[in-house]
Amino acid sequence: MKTRSGDFVLPGDALGVTEEFVPSEWTYEDNGEIRSLVAGTVSMDSKNKKISIIPKTSSPSILKRGNLVVGQISEVRGQRALMKIEGIKGNRRSLATSFSGAIHISQADKGYVSKLSDEFRIGDLVEARVTRLMGVDNVDLTTAEDELGVLKAMCTKCRHFMKEIGEKEVKCPNCGRKEKRNLSSEYEG
Repeated sequence: MKTRSGDFVLPGDALGVTEEFVPSEWTYEDNGEIRSLVAGTVSMDSKNKKISIIPKTSSPSILKRGNLVVGQISEVRGQRALMKIEGIKGNRRSLATSFSGAIHISQADKGYVSKLSDEFRIGDLVEARVTRLMGVDNVDLTTAEDELGVLKAMCTKCRHFMKEIGEKEVKCPNCGRKEKRNLSSEYEG
């Protein structure tokens, strides 16, 4: 597909290759190809070798490095916790597409973390910062800041939301189970 400035494209449409252009606003790189993130009109900057999209409608939110995001932990395994990103903190608009992010054990807390399951559990609601974006499904996140981490912890036994009882400890009001978590300074419990 040979895309030109002014062409109308849909999300996922191929726009060019990274050997020719640098992905810019509303685009992403996917295995060497530059693709559209939203429906809109192609804009090519030949001088700076950039390709971008001018969104057709009121533009949805898009993730950028440094954004604070909120999501739910979907998996905790070995060295990574996977999080389904629900939205950008403080932005009411939905994301242009669904994103999944990963929190590496080295980015979970400021100090040494021996077990990632002491930081997060499946179902926990988490606030994190985007550190790196590589396409639609590869977002690196960090919670190694005081205000970041678990906003609401879910009991692994009975699935009720837990109350904070210590700096890194929560307790289930339903079954009495105590667990460790990387709690945000804004923990709601």
